[in-house]
Amino acid sequence: MFITKRCLSRRTVLRGLGASVALPLLDGMVPALQATRLTAARPVKRMGAVYVPNGMSMPYWVPAAEGRLELTPILTPLAPVQDQVLVLSGMANEEAKQWLDEGDGDHSRCQAAFLTGAHAMKASGTTNATLEVGVSMDQLAARELREDTQLASLELSLEANDLAGQCEDGYGCAYSATLAWSDKNTPLPMETNPRAVFEHLFGAVGTTETEARLRALRRDRSILDSVSAEITDLQRQLGRGDRSKLAGYLDSVRDIERRIQIAESQSDRELPDVVQPAGVPAVFEEYADLMFDLMLVAFQADLTRVSSFLVGREKSVRTFPEIGVADPHHPTSHHRQRPEQLAKLSKINTFHMQIFGRFLEKMAATQDGDGSLLDHSAVIYGAGMGNSNAHDPLDLPIVLAGGGGGTIKGGRHVRLPEGTPLANMHLTVLGKMGIPAERLGDATGDLPIVSGV
Repeated sequence: MFITKRCLSRRTVLRGLGASVALPLLDGMVPALQATRLTAARPVKRMGAVYVPNGMSMPYWVPAAEGRLELTPILTPLAPVQDQVLVLSGMANEEAKQWLDEGDGDHSRCQAAFLTGAHAMKASGTTNATLEVGVSMDQLAARELREDTQLASLELSLEANDLAGQCEDGYGCAYSATLAWSDKNTPLPMETNPRAVFEHLFGAVGTTETEARLRALRRDRSILDSVSAEITDLQRQLGRGDRSKLAGYLDSVRDIERRIQIAESQSDRELPDVVQPAGVPAVFEEYADLMFDLMLVAFQADLTRVSSFLVGREKSVRTFPEIGVADPHHPTSHHRQRPEQLAKLSKINTFHMQIFGRFLEKMAATQDGDGSLLDHSAVIYGAGMGNSNAHDPLDLPIVLAGGGGGTIKGGRHVRLPEGTPLANMHLTVLGKMGIPAERLGDATGDLPIVSGV
């Protein structure tokens, strides 16, 4: 670690042409003679939640035994980070179940309950859905951490849906449009356009001609080009290790911007039967990787410490011909226990896991204080249904990835008592983040087993 009498502010930002580029944690940001002690004792912790729709092909998901984690076909992409993965079985989300005389709407209830542990209320005979569910665990974290970061939280999605109106069987569209609820009545919109996310993180400050500036920026130069003079000045103040770390981070930012620009240049191409906003790559895998990379740099630069990510909304009918599944996702999930359908659904589930696994590998490779970004994070991955054919919110497929700053023991499969509320895990993760939360949905307590106790 490079020790110097000078100390850069943790909030050092490079500015130019109205853009602002936050920096990752550098050794030179830690006061001299306190570096090792402070970074080891108080690592910055991040929390993420990633949701996949339409349940899971459970025979291809559940490890055969408890204890040391043996990867199943769907979990195999996690092999490079296996020691930092905790698979939890046996949890349920009872609040996603149908109430008496309530009727259908299982998909909406399952997604809405995933981070809230609360029951989504149905419309009451009006043209607009009555929205009521509960505050989501990510927003409980955001309330506590908002003073420390530029953004309280970051909400990302790969599939858009309206926040207004009714969708599934009288349920408001918002229930399947987002994971994040700031209170029981207020859904937070999720951003689907990489360009909008990029500018949210790095652009648009201090000018009265925002649109003109952004047009010129896109046409003539990158955001990093606009702050090149400040980068040069900063590098003169840094030690060799910090210069290398900064260069790697800035390369990642430039690569993300380049990929967005390529997508925008291709956005006017004719794509039969596909409707996409500008800036969204035509290939789903490239799109997903790009959005996960934006989440990564937001964590790395400490722009936010809380993020939720919707891989697809419930009842998604996206097709995946690139992996040999041309049938829409939702109908495929109604497998009726037929082996060929379960195998087809598992291909989709594994494809999603491959994308998530790459994100975790990048987190593990990103230095952060005395460890990696993954060491200091807790990332929840899962679905709101177990057996998708039965629309069953029981025995949910859940992964908890990351070390949580040394508070989570991975490399294990833990089977909890049947029916353990999913919200218990959320309370536990909040505790690992240092967030005081006594109540969340139907939670009954925390899970000491997460720490290996």
